Amino acid sequence: MALADIAMLVVGIAAIALALLDVFQSVVLPRAATFTYRFSFIVWRGLWMLWPAVASRIYPRESPRREDLLATFAPFALIAMVAVWIIVLVLGYGAIFWALRAELTPAPQSYWDAAYFSGTSLLTIGFGDIVARHGAARFVSLCAAASGLGVFAITTAFLFAIFGTFQRREAFIVAFSARAGSPPSGTGLFEVAAKTQTLDALGGVMKDAQDWIAALMESHLAYPVLGFFRSSHDEVSWVGTLGALLDAALLAMTTLELPCFGEARICFAIGRHAVHDLGRYFARSPLVDGPGITREEFDRACDRLASSGCAMRDRDAAWLDFARMRAEYAGQLNAMARFFQIPPVQWIGERAALSPHH
Repeated sequence: MALADIAMLVVGIAAIALALLDVFQSVVLPRAATFTYRFSFIVWRGLWMLWPAVASRIYPRESPRREDLLATFAPFALIAMVAVWIIVLVLGYGAIFWALRAELTPAPQSYWDAAYFSGTSLLTIGFGDIVARHGAARFVSLCAAASGLGVFAITTAFLFAIFGTFQRREAFIVAFSARAGSPPSGTGLFEVAAKTQTLDALGGVMKDAQDWIAALMESHLAYPVLGFFRSSHDEVSWVGTLGALLDAALLAMTTLELPCFGEARICFAIGRHAVHDLGRYFARSPLVDGPGITREEFDRACDRLASSGCAMRDRDAAWLDFARMRAEYAGQLNAMARFFQIPPVQWIGERAALSPHH
């Protein structure tokens, strides 16, 4: 075998190994992959660098249409990832078949003929116009067929799991929005509860929120593409809901006199952990230092809560505790909001001004 053929053999094996390792880390391994030089990572990160800019350029003033375009990113990225895996496998096996062309009948006249045979083997089409006649080429053609079947079977199961997880995530978001307004906010949760006389039920809400945040953290770190699936409902997002839950838990701990203090404390601990882990993976560096809101914004929120009938603690002491504890997650939360281009939410990302309808 010539030196050039040996080089093609090595390149082909390396390409196949990298593609299959990427499939394993992205689909099979139930934890965040730390190796960033993966085909799938490059695909969705590269696409997301362009997608929001294109959406803003096409629909600079039409937020609903811009949201619709952003919502197409995640499904497109999934298809692109599968397509890239198949293309790399076809080209990798093609390099091996080109190195082993003497064992094929008729022998390929170019690399692209070998890649064609690779594709028919990988996709289990088997036209029979090129046939492997000897041991090594036969073995590689069987490996190509097994790789193709395996990748398609695994990614099909992966898609079902992704959509199932997305639906469970959205079910809580819709239910929480009914309690906390649209878009949801920590202040809105207590306002609605006070007006509907359901403040005693907030302990159960905080407990459900703990389960939702834990599931969110595990699923979105294991399968990062889930983070790019936008809510099918207007003015809500998983980042905004996570921030509203944290703000609500913090208000219950520092500002309000409520019986759900214990559940709120647990919810805050889990939520802060989720923001740190997800923010470190997606957004990297915090956008702001400190609590991310001003004392004036806090006072306006307290005025709204007091007018709705909530029992309040001393406001000056509450602000000191609130500002100190919100600084633990505000920067990374706002960085995630900016990264995912979420709709305006009170105190988060492109913050909407406090008003009675929020």
